[in-house]
Amino acid sequence: MQCQPEYSVSQVLTFFLLLAFKCSVVAPTQLNHQLSEPHWLPATATWYGSPEGDGSDGGACGYGSLVDVKPLRARVGAVSPVLFKNGGGCGACYKCPGGYCSNGRTHFDLSGAAFGRMAIAGESGELRNRGELPVIYRRAPCKYPGKNIAFHVNEGSTDYWLSLLVEFEDGDGDVGSMHIREWLQMNHVWGANWSIIGGPLKGPFSVKLATLSTGRTLSARAVIPSNWSPKATYTSRLNFSP
Repeated sequence: MQCQPEYSVSQVLTFFLLLAFKCSVVAPTQLNHQLSEPHWLPATATWYGSPEGDGSDGGACGYGSLVDVKPLRARVGAVSPVLFKNGGGCGACYKCPGGYCSNGRTHFDLSGAAFGRMAIAGESGELRNRGELPVIYRRAPCKYPGKNIAFHVNEGSTDYWLSLLVEFEDGDGDVGSMHIREWLQMNHVWGANWSIIGGPLKGPFSVKLATLSTGRTLSARAVIPSNWSPKATYTSRLNFSP
């Protein structure tokens, strides 16, 4: 059976994985033009949680309460395995306008707030009532205005086991590899969390990361101090260009 496009949905959402979105109005003629451009792919979208809520308390990426902190503010979602990549896709950003009839296997499960932002003004409730929505999507550069890359030391870290979570990464948003100190390799644990076993692990620590998508690298010198502590977040002085 062939699907017919529906154009009552006319917003574009840019979002982060665990995911975030910017909205802009897209007319039906613009959607037709987008479908003929490269990089737009078919998918489906649903929502979960409360209608205007965050949808998650951290999810499978481990971002915790960051989902309700600017610039995310509930503009987040979960994705199917093809984009999640066993956690390697955490932090990636996408644009996602509704209205295209999709039969693809790629799926976005958005917070109620993020899903509603794809609707035209005043119709977010009606859009959420439709359940699963056919959409198109494409990768977009992540942008965290005024933010530099930060490293959160996860709870339970010790002088012999150090676990880090990367926050506010512009550009690709994802992480393909991480090294600390004299560039000792860290291991991907789950979601956006990386760890190293050794010791004693005495700071200060420099951190070098490479993105998963394009292999871009960044080195934050002595970003984690000698008196580091679990559950603390240390902000660098640099970031990727979007």
